[in-house]
Amino acid sequence: MREIVLDTETTGLDPDQGDRIVEIGCVELVNHVRTKPPGGIFHCYINPERPMAAAAAAVHGLTDEFLADKPVFADIVEEFLTFVGESPLVIHNAPFDLKFLNAEFRRLGRPLFGPDRAIDTLVIARQRYPGAQASLDALCRRFGVDGSSRVLHGALLDTELLAEVYLELRGGRQPGLVLIEDRPAGDAGLGRPRIARPARPHAPTPDELAAHEALLDQIKEPLWRR
Repeated sequence: MREIVLDTETTGLDPDQGDRIVEIGCVELVNHVRTKPPGGIFHCYINPERPMAAAAAAVHGLTDEFLADKPVFADIVEEFLTFVGESPLVIHNAPFDLKFLNAEFRRLGRPLFGPDRAIDTLVIARQRYPGAQASLDALCRRFGVDGSSRVLHGALLDTELLAEVYLELRGGRQPGLVLIEDRPAGDAGLGRPRIARPARPHAPTPDELAAHEALLDQIKEPLWRR
């Protein structure tokens, strides 16, 4: 089962007012396990073709100068859609990111993402812990996920943290949770080398044979002597 954990950063809060996406980060999960980078990661900065709101820059630290030479959304849309494919999208507060993505798709005449495409970890957290804080920072603290490097918001960093939080919300990280590595065909996936051992001797000893015959002497018409 393939899922894509996704996050975006934007120029503001409302695409209906012209705000645009400036960063997309995605990480791939297969059977609830992170896949091995770089193939399991999609990340890009995007020139929004409009000025950055000061409040937004204070959140993610991305400036007009930094984004000026980055590709526009139309230049990365094919690579992005190829990466996500038809997989479910794991998003924290999914309506926000889907609204921005769909605004970009609409400008390009592309099909939109429906609400059923997303698994919203904010909804899951509120259902599981009613009344508790459900921000990504709060969930990292609850589950012991190290978010100390999250001084500013960043789409790729946030997806990596969210991937760990999502696995906890699903019931806990699997024992031995590691990046999936390439394995040769036929490997059962245990990740441990098989050790060849010599065959154990199974032939009875003379004493064991004599004891068996003595036992048969006490049995009337034993089957073993037919």
